[in-house]
Amino acid sequence: MGSVYAGRGLAKSCQTGGVVSELGAALRAARNAAGMSLARMSKATHYSEPYLSRIENGLRAAKPDVVTAYEDALGVPLGSDPVRRAHEWLLADSPMVEHRRSGRQVGKSLADKLDARVVELRHLDDVVGSTDLLPAIEKELNEARALIRTSTFTEPIGRQLLTATGELAQLAGWVASDAGKHADAERKYLGGVDAAEEAGNSALAAQLFSSLSYQVANIGKPQDALLLARSAVKGARDATPVVRALLLERVAWANARTRDRDATRRALDAVDDAYEARSAEIEEPEWVYWLNRSEIDVMAGRCMIELGDPAKAEPLLSKAVATYPEEHSREVALYLSFLAESYARTGAFDAAKATLERAASFAEKMPSARTDDRFSAVRELL
Repeated sequence: MGSVYAGRGLAKSCQTGGVVSELGAALRAARNAAGMSLARMSKATHYSEPYLSRIENGLRAAKPDVVTAYEDALGVPLGSDPVRRAHEWLLADSPMVEHRRSGRQVGKSLADKLDARVVELRHLDDVVGSTDLLPAIEKELNEARALIRTSTFTEPIGRQLLTATGELAQLAGWVASDAGKHADAERKYLGGVDAAEEAGNSALAAQLFSSLSYQVANIGKPQDALLLARSAVKGARDATPVVRALLLERVAWANARTRDRDATRRALDAVDDAYEARSAEIEEPEWVYWLNRSEIDVMAGRCMIELGDPAKAEPLLSKAVATYPEEHSREVALYLSFLAESYARTGAFDAAKATLERAASFAEKMPSARTDDRFSAVRELL
């Protein structure tokens, strides 16, 4: 991601320097908690004591093999922390960097590795906050683009690489938007459209335009968002059922933001129809793994609030939140904020306050500009 993040050794940006310090501090804390001296750790890991001291004090990057050595010596699964996993990702070279150094032609193996890394980053977004995760995604995105610019490959491999790059751009845009970096998110989305179109992947291009529509609906002009969302649906040639359901959700939300009740209800009905058409025989792209009935109910509830029907929203939101994985702290906080709004708009202020307090406890674990905005909006109602 042409970046200050590429390469090993002492990080050169303030942000990466902070990552180095945090990871080093985590290693030191784990060693101290086990009652092991630095000298003993040196003997156990076969790294020199001065080298480990520099890592623990944030003066050197902790390479993955050093972290693994600490885990083996301490018997502590340090890699189970997803934030630490994102930080480690940020500091390590990817297979794409190693490949560019060797100058070989890109083959299926490397393209598949890139696909796997995209999937892992996408799932990290469920449990890692945008501030921690965005640099790692940007790093991977820039490295993927550099690989395409500087390597040779067959046409099928090129389509695979371009598709992965478009998916990384969508993820980067989504996480940047969550961090409140809306202009940056828009640039990432549109850059991803270029990659998706070159790959001939109309569904992915539609997903990128649809994601931008969602951002515009929330912070910009709803009519512009509606045009983007409708264009995405129309341009998604041969979209699979779950992809179509996702694209139609963004149409429903844009319509709700324009206060068009009938169009919103039609769009929500179309979402249900598309989702019910899914089948085990139809292969869906991995990037719609998260869309399920609970998510669809949340969107329907949000639309009901937007259209002035909070009483209809409450049962949809309550049921969805009750079944949502608590480790997905950001989404739980967001969905509880919508539930709190539904209570507030029906005059159930005590329930609204209690629900908002519960939402805040989840937001502390995974900060987000979106949750901050949501809490401010609900507090104004209270």
